[in-house]
Amino acid sequence: MQQTEKNSDFEVRSQDTIRANESQLEHTWHHNIKYLTVGILFGIVFVKAEVISWFRIQEMFRLQSFHMYGIIGSAVVVGIISVWLIKKFNIKTIYGEPITFTPKKFNKGQIYGGLVFGLGWGLTGACPGPLFAQIGTGATVVAVVLLSAIAGTWVYGRFREKLPH
Repeated sequence: MQQTEKNSDFEVRSQDTIRANESQLEHTWHHNIKYLTVGILFGIVFVKAEVISWFRIQEMFRLQSFHMYGIIGSAVVVGIISVWLIKKFNIKTIYGEPITFTPKKFNKGQIYGGLVFGLGWGLTGACPGPLFAQIGTGATVVAVVLLSAIAGTWVYGRFREKLPH
């Protein structure tokens, strides 16, 4: 049974079993505007940095340009530093909730998934992150890729237990 405690802008949910890194706060709808704003700004950065460019993605897969490798590498470095800082200083969310990191178990399905992901990325010139930015710039044909990604996610969820581990 789930209980909620009312607070001015959000509710605190208490549960018997709490999943790691799942916020226990239930915000009112207007709190999502900040995520919309950040998403729009992120999309603008994607467009300006040419991350959504089919040509740039093809250059990367053909090993003709360092542009995308530099962007991806920079993101990896920022991620490593961020995780290190969060762990070192025990940083919490802006609402005071702890941030935890759980070790992931490696399995061969991750190799298969990575290969399928890379193949789809190379064939379509679209990664899931920039799909919405590509559609927003007028590349409406990318909606087919978006629908395919949604269908693929559904298929994975439906057959996950039957896939090789």
